Amino acid sequence: MHIHILGICGTFMGGIAALAKALGHRVTGSDQQVYPPMSEQLQQLGIELIEGYDAKQLSPTPDLVIIGNALSRGNAAVEAVLNQRIPYQSGAQWLHDHVLQQRWVLAVAGTHGKTTTASMLAWLLEAGGLKPGFLVGGVLANFAQSARLGESDFFVIEADEYDTAFFDKRSKFVHYCPSTLILNNLEFDHADIFPDLAAIQRQFEHLLRVVPGYGQVLYAADDANLQAVLERGCWSEQVSVGGQQQESEWQARNIAADGSRFQVYWRNQYQADVSWSLLGLHNVYNALMAIAAAQHAGIAAADSCRALAQFKNTKRRLELLADIDNVRVYDDFAHHPTAIATTLAGLRAHVGDARILAVLEPRSNTMKAGVHAAQLSQALDAADQLFVLQSPQLSWSVADTIGAAQVATNSTELLQQVTAQIRAGDHVLIMSNGGFDGFHQRLVEWLRQRADNRRTTA
Repeated sequence: MHIHILGICGTFMGGIAALAKALGHRVTGSDQQVYPPMSEQLQQLGIELIEGYDAKQLSPTPDLVIIGNALSRGNAAVEAVLNQRIPYQSGAQWLHDHVLQQRWVLAVAGTHGKTTTASMLAWLLEAGGLKPGFLVGGVLANFAQSARLGESDFFVIEADEYDTAFFDKRSKFVHYCPSTLILNNLEFDHADIFPDLAAIQRQFEHLLRVVPGYGQVLYAADDANLQAVLERGCWSEQVSVGGQQQESEWQARNIAADGSRFQVYWRNQYQADVSWSLLGLHNVYNALMAIAAAQHAGIAAADSCRALAQFKNTKRRLELLADIDNVRVYDDFAHHPTAIATTLAGLRAHVGDARILAVLEPRSNTMKAGVHAAQLSQALDAADQLFVLQSPQLSWSVADTIGAAQVATNSTELLQQVTAQIRAGDHVLIMSNGGFDGFHQRLVEWLRQRADNRRTTA
């Protein structure tokens, strides 16, 4: 079967492409913006990529078109699919019908930490010998891919609450029917499709309705928004995880200041120590969720704790890109005030009094609308210097909202501002959920050239 995917370079749709290819289908696809790491992964799989959405890409006619949720009516390719009556599906529905229906699905939902927690969980199942399939919104460093079919009944998926497609406004995760469900946290986000927190909670209520009675729901013990959802109806076993409450079934204790070491307790019984490369209290609780979910699948907590020592975090999650002339450059996907604050807190605990230069591209639709603008100044407080891009798409003024930030209207100007301030010992944290006009690579190249020039003139 020839499957053509519209919006193929998104992390979710790119994963769908990889799974369809593994099932033996001929896969092609198109997108408006093609950039790494997904474009590289797809090309390595031998999947033909087309730039843009010209209707000509549908000739000869594919057997099925999978349409990403970023596309809407008026798109030339979408209109051609409808006018020519070409069979089409959403990615989430195709995934349910062809991959998930007969498998033990372990789904990771929540506002923050989905990618990291799902990546950890996939690794714990792998280390435990279960050879799971997975689809995660990033390239898993332990596997060097974002999706695979696996060799067992187990399948780990990042369960996104974003809508499914222009023709299906349910959240994607209601299609997954998990047997093990992680609810990491719940805050207001995705203001482009949800009017308020209650609308998101309603989708989480729908998700709980499709977890079977024998299933298990792992939830953050201290999250009142999640608690409100659970109180409205849950027909599966509930397991509390993390938080400071002594009655939580799963707990992390004796946590190092930077989160690099901690002890795991289950029902007040010590399980094992964790010593690993990740930073931040948020990642401690991500790990606790993954350990608990892995135990539901049959992996002992002590084994999971040991396996975390070999876990490599997903790309773009506080990823160290370069260490040049004692300047360290990190890439992070953070785009919500809570994620920004927790990422900075973890880095601050790790580097102590060293300077942190935070570079932010407010790129998500929620950020562009200014929904979280008032919270950004406090979220960035742990940084020593701030650099923020004022793109034309922002509906609010960065200078008026984040008074301490240096502001630029384009990435080239922002790069000049950052490089003018860098000195030895600095940690530069770049935060964006997009390509950022290649800002990361351009900064690293600037540092390399400066280092080469110094060696030449020494």
